[in-house]
Amino acid sequence: MTRKSNSCLNEYYADLHIHIGRTTSGQAVKISGSKDLTFANIAKEAAGRKGIDLVGIIDCHSPEVQKDIMDCLYAGDMSELEGGGISYQGTTILLGSEIEIYEEGKGAAHLLAYFPDLSVMQHFTAWMTKHMKNVNLSSQRIYVPARKLQEEIYARGGIMIPAHVFTPHKGIYGNVTPRMSEVLDLDMISGVELGLSSDSEMAGLISELDSFTFVTNSDAHSLGKIGREYNRIKLAEPSFNELVLALGNKEGRQVTANFGLNPRLGKYHRTYCLSCSRILDQNEAMTGACPHCGGLKKVQGVLDRILDIADRKESWSPASRPIYHYQVPLEFIPGLGKVTMKKLLDRFGTEMSILHRTAEAELAEVVGGSMAKQIVMARNGSLSLTSGGGGTYGRVAASTDKT
Repeated sequence: MTRKSNSCLNEYYADLHIHIGRTTSGQAVKISGSKDLTFANIAKEAAGRKGIDLVGIIDCHSPEVQKDIMDCLYAGDMSELEGGGISYQGTTILLGSEIEIYEEGKGAAHLLAYFPDLSVMQHFTAWMTKHMKNVNLSSQRIYVPARKLQEEIYARGGIMIPAHVFTPHKGIYGNVTPRMSEVLDLDMISGVELGLSSDSEMAGLISELDSFTFVTNSDAHSLGKIGREYNRIKLAEPSFNELVLALGNKEGRQVTANFGLNPRLGKYHRTYCLSCSRILDQNEAMTGACPHCGGLKKVQGVLDRILDIADRKESWSPASRPIYHYQVPLEFIPGLGKVTMKKLLDRFGTEMSILHRTAEAELAEVVGGSMAKQIVMARNGSLSLTSGGGGTYGRVAASTDKT
């Protein structure tokens, strides 16, 4: 296939980590996911309300999910693309899987695998069935060495991205090892997902990550969470093959921006005492016992974990690394409820349009000056925040502006 020239490249919005809660038949896939998160509903939400051009739907390894995909293809609602992926109303769906690895004496971590088409994903499922207790469910543990899993992914033309790498809940750095190279073959990693509680500057304290492109994704467990973190990617078209080029910064394709929560909003940003439910600051987190209650059980926060394993005192980023934009999702804005959101969508079409293409004055015509200002501050990441930790999200302070 002939590649399009650099002059034909455009920028697209991508969220590459969205879970399936249930199949159309009602079978659970991601136990903690919403029942509304079916393959078809995710496609409709991403293409319609969200305005996202490239979505990675995780859990497509499940045979029951694959039946739903085939139904969508046979009905003519969707079609497979030559460059990899499935097309639906201008949005491209990438078929992905989240898999749990376990290293004896270290811990468990989640890895994301993506494949170009359904037939390859089905072939991968057949292999995983021999090494997994229940291939129908999401994020299941696979009983092979991590490097063997990588080999099987790449032998099929797939790519692998470690998921939410710093979180204490199944992150490769947060829960397993201070260096990925102890567990994974770095030559078979196509990118790194930062997770909701970290950003590029924090990750820049670890030199092992210098060669990798960072991505920020929602890890959505409900339709409303789709697009809470996402990327802007320069591509000839939204497809699997083009994404592979972009992650490798090849032929002009590249991830040009990460749009993510300020890490303070992430629910694992700071260390948390399980005994008294307090979020601990850096000095308190370093003590053996909680200074407030004396408890010894803590969930180490992402920030404190990164500081523990950092091999640099100052953050550094290569010139090719995407710009990281702090952005608060619209649903986090105090006072922006369903009625107000409907007004905005009726006028401007999608959330991506509201966040990226609409001037403050236009927003004010619909929702008033105060809310318009809040939306612009959310867009710029300048809202006042409180830190999250221990599985609880941080919060956006309510505005006192009455204009």
